[in-house]
Amino acid sequence: MRLTNVLLKKVKSKRIMVVLESVVSGHQYNAFRDRLADKLEIIRFDPYIQQESLYRERKKIRSA
Repeated sequence: MRLTNVLLKKVKSKRIMVVLESVVSGHQYNAFRDRLADKLEIIRFDPYIQQESLYRERKKIRSA
């Protein structure tokens, strides 16, 4: 094994993919946010109830 492979750390991405879930109906969609940012809360159109509703971040899916 080479010395450079031992000394270098794996680089983390600056953004992560998260699941946003509607507070009203449970509809979900994926979005990206910065790793160090606060959790997302967005008002967006919900196709289940045909109105705008609040979406909150539920969990992290993967690094992007």
